[in-house]
Amino acid sequence: MTAPNDRPLRADARRNRERLLVSAVKAFSRDGTEASLEGIAKDAGVGIGTLYRHFPTRDELVEAAYRNELAKLCDSADDLLRAGPTDEALRRWMDRFVDYMTTKREMADALHAVIASGRNPYAMSRDRLTAAVKLLLDAGVEAGTLREGVDPLDVLTAVSGVAMATGQHDQREQAGRILDLLIGGLRR
Repeated sequence: MTAPNDRPLRADARRNRERLLVSAVKAFSRDGTEASLEGIAKDAGVGIGTLYRHFPTRDELVEAAYRNELAKLCDSADDLLRAGPTDEALRRWMDRFVDYMTTKREMADALHAVIASGRNPYAMSRDRLTAAVKLLLDAGVEAGTLREGVDPLDVLTAVSGVAMATGQHDQREQAGRILDLLIGGLRR
């Protein structure tokens, strides 16, 4: 992470920024465009000045919070592959994707406000997500646990469909069952 002038952030500034992003996701998911920036700062344990140093506008904070969630999801593919069998890594990533989509849906009002201001928080999202799925699929093919010739975008589309169809918290169990069916079809 770098400061606006492209210098690396100090460790304490990185921690503050990360806490702000976590608090922002919670607040924007819960309150949408009505989320209080002062409340976000307080929840993160920092002052409002610290929030504005990192994110000069509400739109920048919303976009950064969304992009941080996306980065955590995409970056988790490597960690999941190191933690266990490749087919299980893909299945666990699918669970994380459903959680990410739920958060994105809960932040919809705040994200729509950012889009209305002319920003595009979704730029590069599909490419990053497809690359994460490709990494998981390629590792599974190499390990012999997943079928060859599966298009990563097809898997991403299928998991997106599951997330959209079972997007309520009380439908999480159903989402898991459908993801189990999907991963069953991808296994060798």
